[in-house]
Amino acid sequence: MPASHVDLVSHWRTKAPRERVWAALTDIEGWPGWWSCVREVRTLRQAGADGMGGRYRITFATRIPRFCPLEIEIAESLRPESLRCRLRGRLRGEGIWLLRSADCFTDLTCVWRIETATGWMRWLKPVWVPLLRWNHDAVMCAEGAGLARHLAA
Repeated sequence: MPASHVDLVSHWRTKAPRERVWAALTDIEGWPGWWSCVREVRTLRQAGADGMGGRYRITFATRIPRFCPLEIEIAESLRPESLRCRLRGRLRGEGIWLLRSADCFTDLTCVWRIETATGWMRWLKPVWVPLLRWNHDAVMCAEGAGLARHLAA
């Protein structure tokens, strides 16, 4: 039986210190200022003092010509090492950003595990998974480039 999920992985390296990368990443309302694919962020629930529990509705403009609103909820926040969130909307799943200091760099890895629970996703997986990966690569490339510009400013 085929897997019921798809893993999407991205890696970046930036010269910015980990704390600055963490600050940009956890300022979700500020994403539209540096991440070109993010069109709008609406806060549905403010995060607690520990950074957890925040819920956001984020509208992405991607290579696929439809705006894709997703709901992200912060499930775990281990400052400044990892941020884990749940994803709801047209896509469901879980994502985690991992930040590691290396010399004078910060390495950032992002992993999204997208559920393929609906019937059409399972049946059309050979078609939509390559499309999803192609689209995801563009969105995350824009994130990496925008984050680098933002942190250099």
